[in-house]
Amino acid sequence: MKLSIVIPAYNEEQRLPPTLQAYVDYYDARLGADYEILVAVNGSKDGTERIAREFAARYPAVKVLVEPRAIGKGGAVMMGFAAARGERIGFVDADGATQPPAFDDLAKHIGDAGAIIASRWFKESVVLPPQPLKRRIASRIFNFFVRWFFKVNIHDTQCGAKVLTREAVQTILPRIGITRWAFDVDLLFKLRRAHFRIIEHPTVWHDIGGSQLKVGRASLEMFVAICRLRLLYSPFKWVVYLYDWTLGRVTHRPPG
Repeated sequence: MKLSIVIPAYNEEQRLPPTLQAYVDYYDARLGADYEILVAVNGSKDGTERIAREFAARYPAVKVLVEPRAIGKGGAVMMGFAAARGERIGFVDADGATQPPAFDDLAKHIGDAGAIIASRWFKESVVLPPQPLKRRIASRIFNFFVRWFFKVNIHDTQCGAKVLTREAVQTILPRIGITRWAFDVDLLFKLRRAHFRIIEHPTVWHDIGGSQLKVGRASLEMFVAICRLRLLYSPFKWVVYLYDWTLGRVTHRPPG
């Protein structure tokens, strides 16, 4: 199988159907039976699972994975990675911000790299409509701290479209934990530590309505998440383990 596409889906009954339809139509025409779409439903309280199963009943390429707990985007992507069978394994947001041609462009340009990621910050990239100023500022501040903390020279760690080789996925999957907002950073950092080359590629990205993301709160949570992750990769990781054991409710796998 050439390609596996993981779509993490949490309460996405409105935005998931057009995204699934677009991807099925596009890849059925190009790859036939040589691809799969893994919808990783986690913690959803709406009709997301029902809709995903309806698509799976109509299209053999669509598979549905269900986790009753809300394990976040990272947990859902990891669930999809574990079940994926493709030579190339990628993930994309359920909102349709990355349309199939843009995702396909990533897969076609991976070359001999371990991973290729979409970036909205290249001169050639197209973002429609342009993001609000405060969101762009928050993104750049977050990126500054990611570069400072992890020495990862990547412009857009958070763009929700990435493609990896099967070898890269199998190498990092046992070593990556559920880190919520820091998942993409942890994924890229693990790839770097495993000496896989990462390519950033310009993309076409559509800002789709319906997101419940609150920029202010999300920015704070993302900053806390990368601080926590940085501690896990330092001699002070015991602080995180102590917090989890005494006050925290989430168990984390030690970084490998």
